[in-house]
Amino acid sequence: EVAVRESGGGSVQAGGSLRLSCVASGHTDSSYCMGWYRQPPGKEREFVSSIARDGSTVYGDSVKGRFTISRRAGENTAYLQMNNLRPEDTAMYYCAAVFDTYCVNLDIDYTDFGHWGQGTQVTVSS
Repeated sequence: EVAVRESGGGSVQAGGSLRLSCVASGHTDSSYCMGWYRQPPGKEREFVSSIARDGSTVYGDSVKGRFTISRRAGENTAYLQMNNLRPEDTAMYYCAAVFDTYCVNLDIDYTDFGHWGQGTQVTVSS
């Protein structure tokens, strides 16, 4: 059974940084394509970033240049380094994983990810 678990959320002031971590268990190799989504209060889920097994990445326009996704080589562990945070980045952040699929595509839909974490809250104050 696959389990996805996020960690690293918290509260920061605008301009600060946070690093989120995500582990997808169930396979011992780097067989998952992994992504991050976020959902602000009262709004729809929004794509943040994704990273493939080969390290290729894609970002949503609202975070490009401020957030960096990475993964540990050979493992299903991904990170989201968030710099220069803004109040509008406040949201529940979810890690998602999909097995043996290339997910580095801005046209990907969140339903394409088969496995989700419970979310970690990020709050940015002005």
